[in-house]
Amino acid sequence: MSQSTKILNAQSSLDEWLDYWQTIHATAIDMGLERVRPVAEKLEILYPQVPVVTVAGTNGKGSTTTVIASIYQAAGLKVGLYQSPHIQYFNERIRLGGIPVDSQILINAFVDVESARVACDLTLSFFEATTLAAFVIFKQQQCDVWVLEVGLGGRLDVVNLIDPTVAVITNIGIDHVEWLGDNREQIGFEKAGILRPNIPLIFGDADMPNSIRQHAQSLGCPIYQLGQDFFWQGMAGESDSHGVHVTQQNKTQSSVYSSAAYTFILPNAFLALANVCSAVTAVLASQIPLQIDEITQGIQNAKLAGRFEQRFFHGKRLIADVAHNPHGVKFLLEQLFAYRKKHVTHHIHAIFSMLADKDIDAVVDMGRSVIDHWHVAVLDVPRAASRLQLETALKDVNVSFYPTIGMALVGASQRVADDDLMLAWGSFYTLEAVYQQIQNDGRLL
Repeated sequence: MSQSTKILNAQSSLDEWLDYWQTIHATAIDMGLERVRPVAEKLEILYPQVPVVTVAGTNGKGSTTTVIASIYQAAGLKVGLYQSPHIQYFNERIRLGGIPVDSQILINAFVDVESARVACDLTLSFFEATTLAAFVIFKQQQCDVWVLEVGLGGRLDVVNLIDPTVAVITNIGIDHVEWLGDNREQIGFEKAGILRPNIPLIFGDADMPNSIRQHAQSLGCPIYQLGQDFFWQGMAGESDSHGVHVTQQNKTQSSVYSSAAYTFILPNAFLALANVCSAVTAVLASQIPLQIDEITQGIQNAKLAGRFEQRFFHGKRLIADVAHNPHGVKFLLEQLFAYRKKHVTHHIHAIFSMLADKDIDAVVDMGRSVIDHWHVAVLDVPRAASRLQLETALKDVNVSFYPTIGMALVGASQRVADDDLMLAWGSFYTLEAVYQQIQNDGRLL
């Protein structure tokens, strides 16, 4: 029996469906929209009659989409949130009202996608099929707003089938060079592919590539850029530079958000403030009626695994972060510097591994100055960096190799002192293995 006629149905398990989507297309990544568009048309999902916020960028997409969705949820809206990749469970990618989608709802959507795929006589990659399933779910569940994270690039990513009403580009760094180009202008051009005529563009960094600005201007898109059109500023003293009075009650709050139309105090956030402010600007630009207290409540509620996430393992401090490219590592090190100013930290032990197609040398070089000992294993995924790649990058540092990341975590915990810190980083897959070990160990604190 050919794979295209393999019999799966609504009674098949989620794992069976996920395994199936891994097998029916020749390549895991297949950029472009023309092949998948007929399936989307068959499913009648291309034109949601609700606002859509699409978020692209090199880093910070997960944090930004999480805050956007959380703000809308605080306003009482039913939000469909699509993110990738997941860390532990596939259902994390598709959320309804902040809750990972029920497996049976997801399976039923896979049945619909498969029916449309067969009718069109086309194959779909794993990412294409699962993304279409998210759109099917959001339509069937009658979500009030869709919040979509782009998987890779923008212009040719399957998420870009859907026309957004607001577009966010978080920042531009060097990553996925084999698909997007090896410089910020080329990468910016690909990310700017999510723009549509006259929709707002929120850019969450002070350094915008010309390719993005020129494309936005050619489409008549209003541009809102961090550092030019919206700002955040930490508060010290009785008032900030915008003249906002700081009462004794709110002196403990983290910062002030300001734009041409709004100035208000941001609550303490669990996620990066640049991404929080981009999210705030996006929801304001969407023109969905919101109250300031709904925005602040949404920010307070927004949490996302693996973004400088602080945990304990065997009573020892652990920070987990998905940083996996130089741009992301730069931000991780900034957060780590701030953390060490508040918490006595003698030595840092890294639980670390990466994928082969990432800039391993650059990432390791950035970590050399802060990491005292590296606890390393080869990831159990097809794209994993080999032992030789990791050894080459980690030459001249204190390093221990283990059979698995889980064993690296246990090994590190046995070596750290109470005033040391464990830092798990390098890949989403690294964190997946760390979380699995914590779960298996039964010591999630």
